[in-house]
Amino acid sequence: MKNTYAGIPEELAKLEQAKIVLIPVPYDGTSTWQKGADKGPKAFLEASENMELYDIETGTEVYKQGVFLADAVTENASPETMVEAVHQATKKYIKKNKFVTVFGGEHSVSIGTIRAFNEMYPSLTVLHIDAHADLRKEYDGSACNHACAVYEASQNTNLIQVGIRSMDSIEKSVMDKEKTYFAHEMAMDDTWMDSAIDQMTENVFITFDLDAFDPSILPSTGTPEPGGLLWYETLEFLKQVFEEKNVVGFDIVELCPNKKEKSSDFLAAKLYYKMLSYKFVNDAAEAIYDNHYENLKQKTNTLKFTDDDNY
Repeated sequence: MKNTYAGIPEELAKLEQAKIVLIPVPYDGTSTWQKGADKGPKAFLEASENMELYDIETGTEVYKQGVFLADAVTENASPETMVEAVHQATKKYIKKNKFVTVFGGEHSVSIGTIRAFNEMYPSLTVLHIDAHADLRKEYDGSACNHACAVYEASQNTNLIQVGIRSMDSIEKSVMDKEKTYFAHEMAMDDTWMDSAIDQMTENVFITFDLDAFDPSILPSTGTPEPGGLLWYETLEFLKQVFEEKNVVGFDIVELCPNKKEKSSDFLAAKLYYKMLSYKFVNDAAEAIYDNHYENLKQKTNTLKFTDDDNY
């Protein structure tokens, strides 16, 4: 029998009752430096079992909303087949009226999750929190590489990038600088949170690469970069996004666990639970979840947002 998320009671982990679905994707096929992101979901789940399930800040126990731990997406024949498998699994659970979350794996898994949410929600904003721009059209012969994680989103959604501090010069031709919040600028300007939220549409999907955090608080990631986000400023921003927008789902990627350093695993577990707590803070456990998506048929969002659009 499959274990439940965070060891919650089985009656809260059944698909029929659960409002939340968690899809693990233990994939590490395209990372180019430290390998091990495929071990991320297992380390995250083990850390979650050792976490207190009462959230002090919100005064809630969000696990009572029900969390279904889906079968892991293990397709790894090629980056393209993995992305399609993630796409289909994500879309399947959105259609079941669930709040769908994904835990990777490296960042290429997000190509599939973003594709699914963009097909199901109109005028989608993708909030990309990361150290790296991930805007290459192709890398190492594939468009489904971790270095290309949000290229497709840049073409088909309203992409907001936060925490960026590493990129190739070629990515400048794709990047919308008005919607990119560089780490060195964020450190000097405390208005970045309001500015980023002002540029979002109503429906927001969050893709969170854990290397967005400063390596002083999360060293166990494949490509750590100095100068990253700290814990409470990250929570302040996320809380504001969840309060002001309709967050339709999220993924968390790039935990590269280290047997001698467990705090990163625990931070990832806590971040996931915090994001759920912010999403459901005002929802009674017995209330019905309505995921608000407006189109059951496949939808391609071809609208390319421009700098002068009003939201």
